[in-house]
Amino acid sequence: MRMSTPLVHTYISPFAQRYGSEEMRHLWSEQRKRLLWRQVWVALAEAQHEQGIVSAAQLADLKAHMHEVTETSIARALEIEREIHHDLMAEVRAFAEQCPVGGGIIHLGATSMDIEDNADAIRLRDALDLTLRRLRELLRAFAEQVLRYATLPCIAFTHLQPAEPTTVGYRLAQYLQDLWHDHERLRAVRDRVRGKGFKGAVGTSAAYLELTGGEANLIEARALQRLGLEAFPITTQTYPRKQEWEVVCALAGMAQSLYKFAFDLRVLQSPPIGEWSEPFGAKQVGSSAMPFKRNPINAEKIDALARFLAALPRVMWDNAAHSLLERTLDDSANRRAILPEAFLAADEILIVATQVVRGLKVNTAQIARNMRTYGVFAATERLLMALVKAGADRQQIHEAIRQHAMRAWEAVSAGAPNPLVDDLCADAQLTRFLNPAAMRALLHVDAYTGDAAARAKTFAEHVLAQLGA
Repeated sequence: MRMSTPLVHTYISPFAQRYGSEEMRHLWSEQRKRLLWRQVWVALAEAQHEQGIVSAAQLADLKAHMHEVTETSIARALEIEREIHHDLMAEVRAFAEQCPVGGGIIHLGATSMDIEDNADAIRLRDALDLTLRRLRELLRAFAEQVLRYATLPCIAFTHLQPAEPTTVGYRLAQYLQDLWHDHERLRAVRDRVRGKGFKGAVGTSAAYLELTGGEANLIEARALQRLGLEAFPITTQTYPRKQEWEVVCALAGMAQSLYKFAFDLRVLQSPPIGEWSEPFGAKQVGSSAMPFKRNPINAEKIDALARFLAALPRVMWDNAAHSLLERTLDDSANRRAILPEAFLAADEILIVATQVVRGLKVNTAQIARNMRTYGVFAATERLLMALVKAGADRQQIHEAIRQHAMRAWEAVSAGAPNPLVDDLCADAQLTRFLNPAAMRALLHVDAYTGDAAARAKTFAEHVLAQLGA
């Protein structure tokens, strides 16, 4: 369907233009929804034809007009809907008007959700396939950066305070590991997607049994085979809404992982740390008032959309829990917004995150400066262990080092050079056990990163192998 020029005097969702890809928007478009409805009706008619219920001419007529979903036909269906207040029946009538021979048997034996839920299952599956493809691109980007920076030491932060060294690659591997978990969960959810099948008004297949004289299951099996879809064995008027809760939870889980990455990036891009930054275009404007600004707008967008996506599972939980008895309609309105917007938000998050990771700026000079400033504090653990191995009392030495470290921290905070190495090497309580030269060697911590590099490399290589890179 051709996209018309956006109206400037009415509300337009930002997901209609600003967030998400055209590919994902197409999956949730009005045209594709109605095409899928017609595909389900034709699959049902084909199965009924094989049972002798629908004639060859009627089936051929439906198939001939199945793809005629145009702006004109949608406008006609919307016109009918304004009169009858039922969107699916309006499409039945619009489709029937195009089919002079077969129009009279469209929707025979079916209830609305036999059509809509099967179509929605196909949309969920296709949207998950696109999401997984985007996520795999991001996983590759992360894995490549992990390998690139696996051995580069940097100060780690706990409680947002300088801690011991880690490596840039090992830090990146945290996000890679979380996202790999999300990938496996999304893939499992995708593989479990089921349709309603063809079971009628309350899931008992009564109408189909009436039509076929007891062969309703055969109609369902044949129609589902044509749709390439499996169905839940037990349904009410709808498929279990728990399915959609699980899908949106999996999307929100992925957004959670990227929220942390983007938030960490924003912290690391702040000038007092200044170790990472997201790409910044040559003509990009950071602020309307402050020309010097280089704001992390992409990381902030990821966090904004992830926060939105995180709120959606609660509504889907209610849809499942409040679907009383054989069904209520109090999920219908919110599903029209939540399902497409959840996927479009996830789509935009993944696209932007991939761009950020591929273009990630790692400021090695600032990393080295932070290591010089804070690394010696982290090295005191290494010194403590060496002193105790040389015969010192662990508790006494811990207190002595702590006092020196606190005084040195005050000096650094006041802008003075870090005096800690010289102070420790002049302390007779410590030099009784190790000479100053040995102590100075221990207080260099560039290599004090344990097996971080090896772990990061191993995991990144595992992910790339699983992805077939």
